[in-house]
Amino acid sequence: MTHIVTPYKNETTSKKEQVAKMFDSIAPKYDFLNQILSFGIHKGWRKKAIQLLQLQKPKTILDIATGTADFAIEGMKLNPDKIVGVDISEGMLFLGWEKILKLNFQNKIELKLGDSENLPFADNSFDAITVGFGVRNFENLEKGIQEIYRVLNTNGILVILEFSKPVHFPIKQVYNLYFRYLTPFVGKLFSKDSSAYTYLPESVNAFPAGEAFLIILRKAGFIETSAIPLTFGIASIYNAKK
Repeated sequence: MTHIVTPYKNETTSKKEQVAKMFDSIAPKYDFLNQILSFGIHKGWRKKAIQLLQLQKPKTILDIATGTADFAIEGMKLNPDKIVGVDISEGMLFLGWEKILKLNFQNKIELKLGDSENLPFADNSFDAITVGFGVRNFENLEKGIQEIYRVLNTNGILVILEFSKPVHFPIKQVYNLYFRYLTPFVGKLFSKDSSAYTYLPESVNAFPAGEAFLIILRKAGFIETSAIPLTFGIASIYNAKK
């Protein structure tokens, strides 16, 4: 059984509850810290992930672990009829809703409080599903992927953007130093919740990246699975079809 990494080591609550608490805690500084810690590179990754859906022309999109809704907002470039963003953190959704209102996207984007492992939607509800940096936070990864498969339409496309682990020298060494020491330091400096930025490298390290994750997708029933490494393997886009 895979060891479950949680943000708060001394608490006995479930990973799900701890992740919700963590994101509620860091929500006000989340976008700012994301920008600093990724040097803005994450925006390009997100654009690339959404571009993979252009040929599909999805009319209904579900964005799981939507956070402050950046992925859902990027999805508007596909001109869909409806985007639904789901997250377990009310604090993150509140900030996401503020962005949506500012951009006047409220007629197209809906945000819901919800659990990715128990999605409140019927089978075959969406043409496309996106997840940006969220699958490693699932308490039960396999169950979360099965739920995604269930609510995705037949021939629907799944696009997941997630951190991975570089394998080549010297990127691997630089990345490990940066993630292990600098990320928690910067997180502690700007956020009242230092555990969140210690949890980040730990959760990335525990995540079954690359082929191991593609096996999980195929086991759930997905076909045409592929992994595209980004920026020396710091992140990957996983692509799959139902």
